[in-house]
Amino acid sequence: MPIITVRMFKGRSVDQKREFVEVVTRETTRILQCGPEAVEIVFEDIEKHDWGIGGKLMADK
Repeated sequence: MPIITVRMFKGRSVDQKREFVEVVTRETTRILQCGPEAVEIVFEDIEKHDWGIGGKLMADK
């Protein structure tokens, strides 16, 4: 079963996540030839002060 983890900054709406889950599930089942019940998608909403790139917190950019 495919488990897809999506890490992104907080701020996306439930409607955006719902659409993402629908589209990614549909395309995953098409490409991997599995049923939609086999596809799991986990969102990890991250605060900008919990993510650093290039020696700086994203909250400081």
